[in-house]
Amino acid sequence: MEQTADMVILNGRVLTMEDTHPRAEALALRGRRILAVGGTDEIRALAGPGTRIVDAGGNTVLPGFIDSHVHLFQGSAGLDFLSLDTVRGAEALAEAIRGYAAARPDEPLIVGTGANYGLIGGRNPTRHDLDAILAERPVALLAPDIHTVWANTRALEMAGLLDGAVCPEGSSVVMGADGRATGELLETGAFGPVLKLSRTGGRDMLGYVTGADPEPPATAAERAADKALIARGLAHAAARGITTLHNMDGNFYQLELLDEMEAAGDLICRIQIPFHLKNFDPLERLAEAAEMHARYRGERLWSGRVKMFMDGVMESRTALMLRDYPDSPGNAGEAVFQPEHFNAACIRADALGLQISVHAIGDLAVRRTLDGYAAARRANGPRDSRHRIEHIESIHPDDLPRIHGLGAVASMQPRHAAFAGFFDPPAPDTVLHADQLPLAFAWADIRRSGAPLVFSTDWPVVPVDVMPNIQAAVAPRDLGPGWGDQRQGLMETLASYTRGNAWVEFSEGEKGQLVAGQFGDVVVLDADLEATPPEAIGAVAPMMTICGGCVTYEA
Repeated sequence: MEQTADMVILNGRVLTMEDTHPRAEALALRGRRILAVGGTDEIRALAGPGTRIVDAGGNTVLPGFIDSHVHLFQGSAGLDFLSLDTVRGAEALAEAIRGYAAARPDEPLIVGTGANYGLIGGRNPTRHDLDAILAERPVALLAPDIHTVWANTRALEMAGLLDGAVCPEGSSVVMGADGRATGELLETGAFGPVLKLSRTGGRDMLGYVTGADPEPPATAAERAADKALIARGLAHAAARGITTLHNMDGNFYQLELLDEMEAAGDLICRIQIPFHLKNFDPLERLAEAAEMHARYRGERLWSGRVKMFMDGVMESRTALMLRDYPDSPGNAGEAVFQPEHFNAACIRADALGLQISVHAIGDLAVRRTLDGYAAARRANGPRDSRHRIEHIESIHPDDLPRIHGLGAVASMQPRHAAFAGFFDPPAPDTVLHADQLPLAFAWADIRRSGAPLVFSTDWPVVPVDVMPNIQAAVAPRDLGPGWGDQRQGLMETLASYTRGNAWVEFSEGEKGQLVAGQFGDVVVLDADLEATPPEAIGAVAPMMTICGGCVTYEA
C-alpha cells in the first residue's frame, strides 16, 4: 500500500546531487526520511489530508547544507559580542567599543570579534591604543582567524599577562621594549587567560584552547546559559540552510550540553564534536577521544575524530612555511607540533580507528601533516581513514599529488581566500613569495589532482552564511598576474557542500543527496541558483530548512 507523505515539496528545481538522476521537480518526506523524489504530479499523489504542501515556486531545492568546519560555541557566543568585521581605523574602533561598552555596563570583558589585522592605519592595535579608547574596563579584540588577540592593559593585568608569561610551544605574549606586554597575544596558549574573563568564563573557548572541561565544573546556571547560547547559534545556522555542522574544537562538556539539548528536542542541527589534542597533551589523552567515539555515535550527535593544529596563520607570520616570509627574514613561522610528536599522535589516533583533522595553513605545515598521515599508513597499514587537512592556504607543487595518494581530504574555506573579497588580499612580497601565488588557496588545482575537496566556512572566522561562500568559489575576484585561476563550477561547489561533506563524515548513503531512504535534510532556496548570475549567488537565501523531516527554519 502506498504511503502518505508528511510533507511534499512541489514545483521545484530539485538538484539531487545523485549522478544517475541529478534533477527532479518534487520530493516527499515521511518521518525522518525522504519517501520519494520525482515529478510534481507523481509526488502530489502522495499527499493526504494531513500532508503539508510546500510550493517551491520554481526555485532550487537541495540537500541540507553541511558546514564541515565551524566553531559552534564560539560562533554562538560571538552573535552577541561586538562585531568589528567592517570597522577600520582608530576613530571608528573607538566609537564601536565605547558604544558597546556604554550599552552593557555589566559586561565583564568587552570582546570584539572579527578585528582585522592592520586595523589602525595599517598596523595592529597596542594595549596603549586600546587604553586610549577604554582604560577602566578590560577589552580584548579577537582577530577573525581566532589566532591573535589584542588586549588593553586592564585585561592583561586581570589575566596576569602584563609582565609576560610562559606559554606552550607555538603561543607567545609579545613583549615590548619596556619589558611589558604590548597587548598582542599570539595563539590560544597566550590569549586563553584573557578570554576566560568574558561573560562565558571562557567555556566557549575551552574546546579550542585546551580541549579540557571547565574547572571548576560549570554550575547549573552556567550550563543553562551555555545551552541557550548554543541554541541561538544552531537557529542562526539553520536559517542559512545548514542541517549538519562539523565542529573543529571539542571536549566532553560540549558533548554533554548537546546531548542534553537532543534529549529535550532542542538539537535542530546534526553535529560532530571532535577530541582536541594539544601539543602539550600526553598521547595517553587519546583514550579520551576513543571514549568520546564510543559514547557518542548518534544520528544527530557523534564524535569519532581528533583535531590538531600544525601551525598558526599567515597574517601573524605564525603559519609554518618552507621559506622565510618575504617581509620577515629569519622567520618561517612556528610549528605547534614537532614532527616526531605529531607522527606519533597520528599513528596512535589512526590505530584507534579515529579520523584526524589538522589545521595546516603554511606549505611546510601541509607537508608535515601529510608526513604524519604517511607515518600512520606505514605503521598501521592503509585504511579508508579520510583524514583531513584543514585550510591549505599554501602548498608546494611536490605535495599536491600526495593528498590523493595518501587517501586524505582537502577541507577548504572559499571565503578565506585572498581573491574571495571578504578579507583584503596581502600586499606583494609580504606573506607570500611571487612563486607561491599560483598555488595559494588552490581549490581548482587540488580538485584536478584527484583529491577529495570539501567546503566550509570556519565560522566565526567568516560568517556561517553558505551562499556568499559558494559565490566566492564560483566567482572569485581577479587579483591580476601571478595568482592562479581557482574558479569552481556551481555543481562541483554544491557537491562539496552536500554529498562531499556527507562522505567525509562517513555518512554517504544517509545524507548529502535527495534520494528516497536518505535523511529528510532539505533546503529550499528563494531563487533558481542555475539561473542566477555567479556574482549574485551570495544574495540568494533559504526559504525553508528541514532537518530529519522537521522544519528548523522558515522565512
